[in-house]
Amino acid sequence: MPFAVALTGGIGSGKSTVAELFAELGADVVDTDQIARALTGPGQAAVDEIARRFGPQYATPDGALDRTRMGKLAFEDARARKDLESILHPPIRREAERRVANSTAAYAILVVPLLFESGTYQSLVRRVLVVDSDQETRIERVRRRNNLSRKEILAVIAAQIGQAERVRRADDVIRNDGDLASLAAQVTVLHRKYLELAAES
Repeated sequence: MPFAVALTGGIGSGKSTVAELFAELGADVVDTDQIARALTGPGQAAVDEIARRFGPQYATPDGALDRTRMGKLAFEDARARKDLESILHPPIRREAERRVANSTAAYAILVVPLLFESGTYQSLVRRVLVVDSDQETRIERVRRRNNLSRKEILAVIAAQIGQAERVRRADDVIRNDGDLASLAAQVTVLHRKYLELAAES
């Protein structure tokens, strides 16, 4: 298995931007959210299974998952969330493992937003990188991006593992409270480190 680093962080921490910066430096980025979107697109088997479990109203007319409706249900109903995860997590994990195994880059970045919550990806990676930023910055980013209320965003944050606990479990941490240049500089330092570690392994 190629050298791989798990990239995680709370909602609004800037994981996607960090992943893009690593990709620009030559890392192979495997994003579990992108895999999830592909597996819940029109005509995918997972969508049929979700529609059987939750009802046809959770599929769009073109046969894709109605992400907004399903997201609302999963957020409000813990049992529904567990059922959805039991349908989606195994194929997402298999595809992530396949992509990491087939990577030809010096190292791979595996983006898993709920890395610690899921507990299923650590065996694929050698290190864990957490993107950290203060809560108010994260709330403002999500508010602008997703048009959610502060109350809704705080509820999502509360449902995730605490940021301090994430940082405690990390091998590496990137602070994302400044500008893009500061972020890029931190990514460059870690890129060199991961190149060295990958060469040693």
